[in-house]
Formats: sequence, C-alpha cells, structure tokens
Amino acid sequence: MTQLTSQSAPSSTSPWTIPGVSIPAMAKLACPQCGSGLQGSGTSALCASCEMRFPASADGNLDLRLREPKKVSCSFELGKPLTPDTFVFKPLEPAQAPQVDYSGVQTPWHLTRTILSHIPRAQSANSVALDLGCGSGLHRHICEHAGFNWLGIDYNTREAPILGDGHALPIADNGVEFVLSMAVLEHIRFPFVVAGEVYRVLEPGGLYIGTVSFLEPFHGDSYYHHTHLGTYNTLSSAGFEVLAVGPNVTWSGLRAQATMGGLFPRMPAPLAISAVWPLEMLHKAWWRLGRLVSPSKTDTVRLLINTGSFEFIARKPKAA
Repeated sequence: MTQLTSQSAPSSTSPWTIPGVSIPAMAKLACPQCGSGLQGSGTSALCASCEMRFPASADGNLDLRLREPKKVSCSFELGKPLTPDTFVFKPLEPAQAPQVDYSGVQTPWHLTRTILSHIPRAQSANSVALDLGCGSGLHRHICEHAGFNWLGIDYNTREAPILGDGHALPIADNGVEFVLSMAVLEHIRFPFVVAGEVYRVLEPGGLYIGTVSFLEPFHGDSYYHHTHLGTYNTLSSAGFEVLAVGPNVTWSGLRAQATMGGLFPRMPAPLAISAVWPLEMLHKAWWRLGRLVSPSKTDTVRLLINTGSFEFIARKPKAA
C-alpha cells in the first residue's frame, strides 16, 4: 500500500471568498505544504501553522501550488498478486441503477453515458466533489447536477478557480466525497503519489472515477501512459478497492493517433477519422478471422491491447 507522509489537515475556517468556489468547498482547503488550515488575507491565503502565504495568480485564481520542495515516501508490498481471482478487465458496463439522471443534460463528449451512470449522488448539501485537472470547468455542471459543491483544481489553467499540484493536494484529509479525473494520470510525474493523495482526501466509501491514456500519442508533457495492469496497480497500491478497469470501446488507438496529431498533424478530425476507417474495419475483420483459429483472441482482448484510453472506478474502503 502506498503511504504518504502528511499531517492531518483540519477544515479551514477561512472567511474570504474565492470566485467559483462555494463555502462548503472552501472549508475543505488546506495548506499543501503542511496540511494545516488556511485563513484568508486579502487576495491571498495564509497557513495558520507554517505561515506559508499563497497569493492569487495574475489571472485571479488562488494559487495553492507548493512554494517549496516537499518530500513524500511511498511503500509497496512485494510478492502479492496484482488482482483477485474474481477481477476481470473488460469494457465498463452501465450501472444497473444510476443514482443521477443525466438524460437531457448536455455533457462533454469524453464523458460517456456509461461513465455518467456511475457518478454518485451527493449525500448532503455540503458534499464536495473534486474535479482534479478541471481545465476550464467542463465538468462543473456534471458535478453540480449530482448535488455536489464543485471544487475545480488544475495545475496551470487560467480558468481554474484554484491552482494546485496533484502531488500535494490543498485539501484536508477525508475532505471530499467524490473525485473525478479525466485524462489526468498520464500527465503526472509521480502517479503513485497522486493516487495516494486522492486516497487521502477522499472520504471513506468515496468513489474515484476517471480515465487515463494508453495508446494516445505523447501530448501535453504526458509521462506514463497506463496499460490496464498499470492502471489497476496505480490504484490498488494507493489502497483503493478497484471496482472496474476497462478499455474505452469508442476510442481506439488508431483513432487517437489520427485525431491527436500522431499520424496526421493538423488534419481536421473528421478527415483523420475517415483516413483510418478502412484500417479499423480491416483490423476488426482480421481479429474475427483470428478467433476461428484461436478462440482466446476475444473482442475484449482486442480492445485491451488496442484502445486509446482506459476507464476506471475505484473506491476508498469504508473502514479506511
């Protein structure tokens, strides 16, 4: 299990306001350096313990990124099987009883209806959802539709209300009820550390839902594109109960390479997709033919080794 050295972070009692951040979400903020509560001071925040000051950026968002280097430690248990015998890597299936109805809600294309069906409903009016790597805030209405107070954090996006480092989240222990991170882990320098941080800030029983790149081309300083095994390992090493890891069935590696500039830089997406469509059809036909010779070459195996990204759902154990 990954363990990070950090202090318990009490809830902030900050009286100041941050544009785009609700009061319940602000109450969960903490110093990323020492984990103590924050106090508002003009346009900046001040740690009540280490007295580290965090000013607003030039764009007006609160900059809660680390001010000084911070050491963390991770430990791993060797010799243990990666997955239980009952776990199967397969495409994510829709939840049988979705907690939130997103019919009629306009959603970003990368949030499939299957992923949406697994998003939990907020347990109270003060429940907070962390949108890790929030970008311009595309997921805000998704979280708020589920009843959450949205807390968007990104490392360097101007539109993000709070700038923060996933390696040292400026959030109190057990501070959020749900975490969403879409296409984030590949951009993380130390993914085991970030997974441990997500585990730390989640309430026991809370869900972590997201995606991670696999056969997408290098982009935006991506570090580690995860296989299905790597995705499971990153999550389980942090202490999560991994509920699902599966290939994105609509986002093949070929399509990702074509539309993200790996094969055809600057080519319009519709034209790039049409360019690889014949090859995708040949690929599928060849695999169908191959199953006549080797029945083990199932469609799930094909998807696992040819998808552009993986989807995952993990839960922090209630006893944590």
